[in-house]
Amino acid sequence: MVSFTSVFVELAHVGPTVSAFYRMFFGGIVLGALAVVRGNRLWYGLKSLGLPFLCALFFSLDLFMWHRSINYVGPGLATILANFQVFFVAVWAVIFLKERLNRRLLISIPFAVAGLFMIIRTDWLQPGVRVGLLFGLLAAVSYSFYILFLRKSQLIGQSKHTPIPNMAWICLIAAAMLGTAVVIEADASFAIPDLQSWLALLGLAVVGQGAGWVLISKGLPQVNASVAGLALLLQPALAFIWDILFFARPTTGLEYAGALIVLGAIYFGATKKE
Repeated sequence: MVSFTSVFVELAHVGPTVSAFYRMFFGGIVLGALAVVRGNRLWYGLKSLGLPFLCALFFSLDLFMWHRSINYVGPGLATILANFQVFFVAVWAVIFLKERLNRRLLISIPFAVAGLFMIIRTDWLQPGVRVGLLFGLLAAVSYSFYILFLRKSQLIGQSKHTPIPNMAWICLIAAAMLGTAVVIEADASFAIPDLQSWLALLGLAVVGQGAGWVLISKGLPQVNASVAGLALLLQPALAFIWDILFFARPTTGLEYAGALIVLGAIYFGATKKE
């Protein structure tokens, strides 16, 4: 579900920060309404919003940095760089969560990233590439902290909010942060120009941010953080497939091989040999 976000962003005729804002704003409204219908409690006091605030902060930073990386190095390499989160999540899991990295995971991570580089490549000599690399790596760091705090927010005893109310608060807080960025940006506008953009932004919010990240947040506490980071590499691999199917992306045999390597590495690293 999260892999479809790039499709929806491509279809929406709005700027990158604006699409990120509506992704969170519409997603927060839909999830909040769903929580009310389900009878989930939304308010436990300001103290209960500590972890959702941290999640929103780091996810907002991730989107902000990633969209700027796209401006310098293109969506391909920017997506690769953001998904270096798999390395940072593994490092933070060892340092902060005291997790042990098994041999299969250590082998699979570099293979997965190598496969991603085979899928999407760029001209490393284009102007501003170093600035784009910096933004992309900062996005990866922000993304990794978001994953860790999101996992922590759903561990038993860490939060009073169940996944749907928790994600609703994350979306609404992030929308406030990204909305502030839209106001500050001189050339940005909240206007949604046409029906296609409305439908794409609603799909972005409901499918990618709402349903996708609710399912991810429910699954994160059930696996090690490092395995979760590796599994999320499915996003760019599947986004590559959607690019071929929906936008007729020209694709080489090397890129198809890269996709197979990514999927194989994810399966290898996320399963344990009995």
